[in-house]
Amino acid sequence: MYTLKQYGLSERFTAEASLYPDLRIGRVVSQHKDLYRVVTEDAELLAEVSGKFRFEAKHLSDFPAVGDFVMIDRESPGQGNAVIRRLLSRKSLFERKAVGAQNETQVIAANIDTVFICMSLNNNFNLRRLERYLSIAWDSGANPVVILTKADLCATIEQRLEEISTVAAGADVVVTSCFDPFSYEKVHAYLGEGRTASFIGSSGVGKSTLINCLAGKEILGTAETRGDDRGRHTTTSRELIVLPFGGAVIDTPGMRELGVESADLGRAFSDIDELAARCRFKDCSHKSEPGCAVRAAVESGRLDAPRLENFLKLKKEAKYDGLNSRQIETKKINDMFAGVGGIKNARKFAKEKNRQKSR
Repeated sequence: MYTLKQYGLSERFTAEASLYPDLRIGRVVSQHKDLYRVVTEDAELLAEVSGKFRFEAKHLSDFPAVGDFVMIDRESPGQGNAVIRRLLSRKSLFERKAVGAQNETQVIAANIDTVFICMSLNNNFNLRRLERYLSIAWDSGANPVVILTKADLCATIEQRLEEISTVAAGADVVVTSCFDPFSYEKVHAYLGEGRTASFIGSSGVGKSTLINCLAGKEILGTAETRGDDRGRHTTTSRELIVLPFGGAVIDTPGMRELGVESADLGRAFSDIDELAARCRFKDCSHKSEPGCAVRAAVESGRLDAPRLENFLKLKKEAKYDGLNSRQIETKKINDMFAGVGGIKNARKFAKEKNRQKSR
């Protein structure tokens, strides 16, 4: 039986859990509809949220997800399902637009330290797709690491690395091959006791193969990419898997699960953000305005035209069209507190709560 530290428990969550001495801490390792499989220090058991929890939850994102640390009423099986009373604060999360729910997001994985963005070095290689993944990864609150798989199928690795360096500022890059087992050992540096990683990337690029290699056994099915390089989906649900050398990984299904509703475009496209600060107009759309520093950089060859096109496409897709980076952050904060009337009302609410506590 693994300890909870090997499942990613850190001092941060231990300290918060101490606020609830009558409850026991556990981590959600899988979910099936309203039932959660939770691991504690001594057991693995099924759990469901309490009636009070369900009543107080205002949004789908308030409910537990794979990777969440929760406080439950007991830590031993028997006498029915355990009850989740509290959800500990998240340090990072992946979310997507909820199916059939207007303006609702659903958390699909939480409390991740490192996001491994997997891309194969065959015909799947696509810088525009990598930009999209990086935008999502930076916004999650975790640190992205680009893992290039199937290096044995590429004769121009150095060229690929140079291309990636133009779009992945701030992210490490690791090259792997199934024919070189030692190449996977580079990934170990980002894992270990108290740390959790998640894998995103198109299906068929080798995510499951890599996780199996890290786990030391085949725990996930694998499938080669099809003739059109689109890959077969071998993972249909999310599951947290503990590794024998400590730490845990969450296999997140392909891009169909992740949208750019919550994308950090300022971090993923920091070069464009810096150029935009020199535009004549603060609300420059970088399309036809005079004095546009971004368009000037494209015309001079300092900025790749497809990169700008992808940036504008992602802004529109994320409904940030026409906003600069500061305005985007303001919109995201207001959206976050929309349920209480915006950030100003949220601050008022927080102050009032603090006053009541001090009485």
